[in-house]
Amino acid sequence: MTDVTDGVLHTLFRSEQGGHEQVVLCQDRASGLKAVIALHSTALGPALGGTRFYPYASEEDAVADALNLSRGMSYKNALAGLEHGGGKAVIIGDPELIKTEQLLLAYGRFVASLGGRYVTACDVGTYVADMDVVARENRWTTGRSPENGGAGDSSVLTAYGVFQGMRASAQHAWGDPTLHGRKVGVAGVGKVGHYLVEHLLQDGAEVVITDVREESVRRITDKFPQVTVVADTDALISTEGLDVYAPCALGGALNDESVAALTAKVVCGAANNQLAHPGIEKDIADRGILYAPDYVVNAGGVIQVADELHGFDFDRCKAKASKIFDTTLAIFARAKEDGIPPAAAADRIAEQRMAEARLG
Repeated sequence: MTDVTDGVLHTLFRSEQGGHEQVVLCQDRASGLKAVIALHSTALGPALGGTRFYPYASEEDAVADALNLSRGMSYKNALAGLEHGGGKAVIIGDPELIKTEQLLLAYGRFVASLGGRYVTACDVGTYVADMDVVARENRWTTGRSPENGGAGDSSVLTAYGVFQGMRASAQHAWGDPTLHGRKVGVAGVGKVGHYLVEHLLQDGAEVVITDVREESVRRITDKFPQVTVVADTDALISTEGLDVYAPCALGGALNDESVAALTAKVVCGAANNQLAHPGIEKDIADRGILYAPDYVVNAGGVIQVADELHGFDFDRCKAKASKIFDTTLAIFARAKEDGIPPAAAADRIAEQRMAEARLG
């Protein structure tokens, strides 16, 4: 047995990050599909989570990402009050180079083979049009276009939910649930980030952005010339007078180096798995920085796609996403009461709901 396999098996069966119910490795040679589907928990209902299409450096990295993301979805869905467990899928490869209809259809057949234990949706590298294709082979597909019975782009409510979490963070940190007059740095202004920028500007915030894609930056500055652009994330987090840092790109944004350099008093963003390693949440708290757990504030999208299964209603979803404000405040209160970081408090609340579901 190779060291790589040992590492995967250790994560699955013996580490604190494991506990997954099922992990499926999928391959379709004809289309070039290589995918991993990870089901962390179905205690609250069928596992729900998106499909990430990404050029991983190795298959091991892809498996690790699927495990981490699916576990995060269990906690996210629990705190969002959904009757769904956590799952996630990753497709290995550059979507710009290998994504084809044949590949997506093959992926849909693998998801369908799970018989409804996993409900998929969009994530990094996949879009509404892709889910329309997947749905042709798999009825447990959400994030489809309105023309095909879906809810469309879930980024809209994801951004709205992050904004509600940010309002709650402002309430806790400064006693007022508004970003008016605050300087907010947004790292990543793609699918979710550009909607978040609009909410912030409407609320009267001063916005600073960065993104590795020039076209994403240009889309913002063409529409909102008052937005400030900096070269990279390092420049963003060290911006003088920054009140809030919003990581909205890929995970691992909060690591030893970035936390040490942070000038903001609040971190609240849309990216999944922002904490680079266990223990970093304590370092954030020790620096006096308020961290709004990512899987709490970015749950607007999953609230939307879950609603699609029952006949989508945007107003109903937006009302549910508005509750992210109250959930975030409750987590801050629990953290203060228990003397622990907010990330640990959120975990406790989610774990309690999942444990009660298993017993019930």
